[in-house]
Amino acid sequence: MKNLLLFVFCAFALSGFSQQKITLTDAINIALKNSYDIQLAQNNIEISTIANSYGYAGGLPIVSGTASDNEQVTSINQKFADPTRDTKKDNVATNNLAVGVTGSILLYNGMRVHATKKRLDELQQQNQQVLAAQIQNTIAAVMSKYFDIVRQEYFLKALERTIEVSKQKLDILEVRKQVGVANNADIFQAQLDLNGNLQTKQSQFLAIDQAKTDLLNLIFLKPADQKIIIEDTIIIDKSIQLDSVLNRLSSNPLVIAAQQQININKIIEREVAAVRYPTLRASTGYNLTSAKSAAGFSLLNQSYGPFIGINLSVPIYNGSISKKQQQIAEINTRSSKTIYDNLLLDYETGAVRTYQAYANSLSQLKLESENFKLSQQLLDLISKKFELGQATIIDVKQAQQSFETASYRLINLTYTAKLAEVELKRLESALSTK
Repeated sequence: MKNLLLFVFCAFALSGFSQQKITLTDAINIALKNSYDIQLAQNNIEISTIANSYGYAGGLPIVSGTASDNEQVTSINQKFADPTRDTKKDNVATNNLAVGVTGSILLYNGMRVHATKKRLDELQQQNQQVLAAQIQNTIAAVMSKYFDIVRQEYFLKALERTIEVSKQKLDILEVRKQVGVANNADIFQAQLDLNGNLQTKQSQFLAIDQAKTDLLNLIFLKPADQKIIIEDTIIIDKSIQLDSVLNRLSSNPLVIAAQQQININKIIEREVAAVRYPTLRASTGYNLTSAKSAAGFSLLNQSYGPFIGINLSVPIYNGSISKKQQQIAEINTRSSKTIYDNLLLDYETGAVRTYQAYANSLSQLKLESENFKLSQQLLDLISKKFELGQATIIDVKQAQQSFETASYRLINLTYTAKLAEVELKRLESALSTK
């Protein structure tokens, strides 16, 4: 028996030890560290940073080396005015060697290099804004799920209070039955009420466990390997003003990224237009050629030395492709402006709607808090009156239902206000890891 008790104690201790208490800051930091979307956004920044150079834009010199060495076996049949110089041989070995180093630099192509480099700058900055937006979205998602667990835990506490009252009610009725002042009908009803509360509690355990599983998935941890404990309260920031949110929408990373896309498309217009301008390139290098033959008119022919040159290319006609590309680029710029305006309008509309929900929730919270306190006082009063025989089990049940309803309304209203606060701060890019 002692061994069995020791085993049960150890198993309970290990189960409790495996559970980890986690705070909101912990959950956010884990999510930011493990998020696949953030990792992909960081990869895009790294790519755009590598590409953002004058060399990638085509503005730096290009140096290339070439070498070729060809060995041949040929037959020679040469006739001259002087027959004594005639040559006819088979299997004559010949060698042709060519080595060269060439360097070239772009001098002018309609400022296309400058435009390309500026576009690469904008792309790098745009990817940074996309990363910032992804961070804000991740924080908002984690906060929403985290406070959903807190809400479910509040529900559980309210249920535990009503279960406590149901147990007290049943105990009182059983004592009364022993002295002959209570009937089985009241005891059966009290037991049914308690069983119903216990069943609701089990359902609430499931809701909490599933919410925790969703949070673990959101922060990229395996739910099967983690048991977390969350002990927290929902505190609402009541200082948010609509005008401040609307004024700060322009600092939202996605709004900035949309504005940068307009700039990028304008730069692409300049790049496409530059194709219609002449291209001037300077080149220099060193060449060596050597031709050897075992027989024939020329036994050795070598040339070597440096060279320098200027190459000018003037586009004349290519089927109006350049003109059409520029027209398409202009349309893309107009489209990006439309996307920006639509995005800003959607964000402004979302901000107004969310603030309306936020303000409405705050205005109801004061009254709902009073209702919750009254329901607590009513439940305590009816419980005492029932203990004194001045209230019926129906009165107790109604008081319990009023308490549960007030508790649910209060925590749901608090959670709704918190979600609205999180969304408003996300829109103005004000969420942080603390």
